[in-house]
Amino acid sequence: MKQFLFFVKKEFYHLIRDRQTFFILLGIPVVLILIFGFALTNEVKNSRIAVLDLAKDASSRAIIDRFEASRYFDIQQYLQSNDELEPAFKSGKIRLAVVFPSNFEHELLHGQSATIQLIGDASDPNVSSTLINYATAVIMDYQSSLRDAGEIPLRINTEMRMLYNPQLKGSYNFVPGVMALVLMLVCAMMTSISIVREKEIGTMEVILVSPIRPLSMVFAKMIPYFLLSVVNVISILLLSVFVLDVPIQGNLVLLILECMLFIIASLALGLLISSVSTSQQVAMLFSLMGLMVPTIMLSGFMFPIENMPAPLRFLSNVVPARWFYSTVISVMIKGLDFNYVWKETLILSGMAFFFMAVSIKNFKTRLE
Repeated sequence: MKQFLFFVKKEFYHLIRDRQTFFILLGIPVVLILIFGFALTNEVKNSRIAVLDLAKDASSRAIIDRFEASRYFDIQQYLQSNDELEPAFKSGKIRLAVVFPSNFEHELLHGQSATIQLIGDASDPNVSSTLINYATAVIMDYQSSLRDAGEIPLRINTEMRMLYNPQLKGSYNFVPGVMALVLMLVCAMMTSISIVREKEIGTMEVILVSPIRPLSMVFAKMIPYFLLSVVNVISILLLSVFVLDVPIQGNLVLLILECMLFIIASLALGLLISSVSTSQQVAMLFSLMGLMVPTIMLSGFMFPIENMPAPLRFLSNVVPARWFYSTVISVMIKGLDFNYVWKETLILSGMAFFFMAVSIKNFKTRLE
């Protein structure tokens, strides 16, 4: 019994001595419960919408007031003409547009029927369908209030239009998200583990006394994963077009260049993880907690970012996959050019430079 207790005590010492692993294991439950508790929801709220009120009458104003009062919608823009609809969707500032025809109240009161057009951004078909249903419910609630007031039965019809993905195929949202997840895991996780393995098995000291410079060795280990990731990108795009029927609406060269930029940022992030990790186990835990979970939960791939509380929305800004996912949606699904993704490109470039600079500095400190 004493021997058994001795070994238990020894294992506790080993666990506490490896502080990185100890704190990660304690932090995993806290981080997961907070992220999943706030982000894991099918409810869509605070969604950005635009209103095009060509009628500007009492009935349209009453319905708009109901949209403003709803917690599901946040009116970002009041448009003045139909020409402003497409630029508003291309900018990514809105997910839904509510359009009132110029003779809305006249048709409603005299013809006892009127139509409101609901235009959704179906690049994320699930969110778009949910918003259409919410907006229809708001309109039907106003229609019910007219009937309760004892007026002549009036009917408001909703005309739906889905942009970018009229058939509401889930693959239009699935492909960009999987691309971000695969590239992040292959580049960052495998790079960090590969370099830490050299430290664990003792070959790093051998490399230090060899003619090759240590940093050249680090970059040499990154190149195979870069080429592998490029092959993954090509295979994903081919499968998307020829198997899943997801067309590439935008410039193919721009899309591939954006993918390469994200690969470089992911490799730099893997290099940074390896520079602060003492073992493959720690590198793996860092990669899973710091890369895979945020990529799935905070990139906008699974759950809309606007649904999340302010701290998680702020945290999502430092997740590279968020900006890459937005870029792929814009170029591949919406067919937009560089003028609409320059901000995301600049942010990814800055992240890649920052991760690379910090990791190289750490490596120089540890290898000298």
